[in-house]
Amino acid sequence: MLMSNIQFPFRRIQLPLPEIALLLTAFFWGTSYGITKEALLYTGVLAFIVIRFGLTSILLAPIFIKEQRMGLAKDWKFAVPTGGILLCIFLAEIYGIFHTTASKAAFLISLCVLITPFVEAITDRKLPSKQIILFALLSLFGVFLLTTQSSGQQTFDMISLNELSFEFLSLDLLSLDMNKGDYSILLAAFLRACMIVTTKSLLKGKTLSALSTTSIQANVVTLGALFIFIASDNPIEQLFPTDLSFWISAFYLAIFCTIFALFAQNFGVKHTTPSRVSLLTGSEPAFGAMFAYYWLGESLNTIQMIGGACILLATIMATLRK
Repeated sequence: MLMSNIQFPFRRIQLPLPEIALLLTAFFWGTSYGITKEALLYTGVLAFIVIRFGLTSILLAPIFIKEQRMGLAKDWKFAVPTGGILLCIFLAEIYGIFHTTASKAAFLISLCVLITPFVEAITDRKLPSKQIILFALLSLFGVFLLTTQSSGQQTFDMISLNELSFEFLSLDLLSLDMNKGDYSILLAAFLRACMIVTTKSLLKGKTLSALSTTSIQANVVTLGALFIFIASDNPIEQLFPTDLSFWISAFYLAIFCTIFALFAQNFGVKHTTPSRVSLLTGSEPAFGAMFAYYWLGESLNTIQMIGGACILLATIMATLRK
């Protein structure tokens, strides 16, 4: 009798699954830049997208067919437009990674965190908060520093404070170095924000699971990229790389950075706000920069590191904001 009256409060504690899934997404996406950079050594951008999302489509096909038969994917048509946006995101993102460094790409793509509230404000017809505007300005300053070209290539742990001050004060040492890869990544960041808001709007109240949504999006991306690939008269050999390391990378990206990540994003969009989705993935640039450093041996000069830190700081501040 006594035992039946005892209540265990810890049983009521539930892990915030959407938030945990989105943080894991940030980790996997952070690693994807370095791995994609290496995979592109064996094939072209369009072929890589076809292979990555083709594998995703094949792996998710049984789940989608099962849910379709059970009547759990009857609203699949509403996910098709989001697949079109996703195709544009990956065209811009992978093209950008090909032409810039993995570490810079990871920081620049994180601007999605600050862009999303502005896109959401437009759709909701309301002004973004003053704090978001301040965070956006801090991020823009970080982008300026991150994309500058310094004649001094010292690393952060090899430079003194006097030298650092001199670099900031000497305008001759700085020149803006935004290449086409950087612009492509910025476009991808904007499209990511549009993707989150559009997914929330189109799939609200619809009968469609996160995995089925991911499957439809993967099908649209695969077919769209394949059509562009054929229309561009690319050599068919690009679709069949022979290097084993490429296929290991492709399966890793398909399973962890595409299936799990898009599932987590679609799952998160259904259970939280669009701004919260982008805020929780805000640690992506830190993971991306660290992975690029250890995996590819990339490094940033002092001013670029400070620029990346400004972007990351703005992201963290926005994440902590109610």
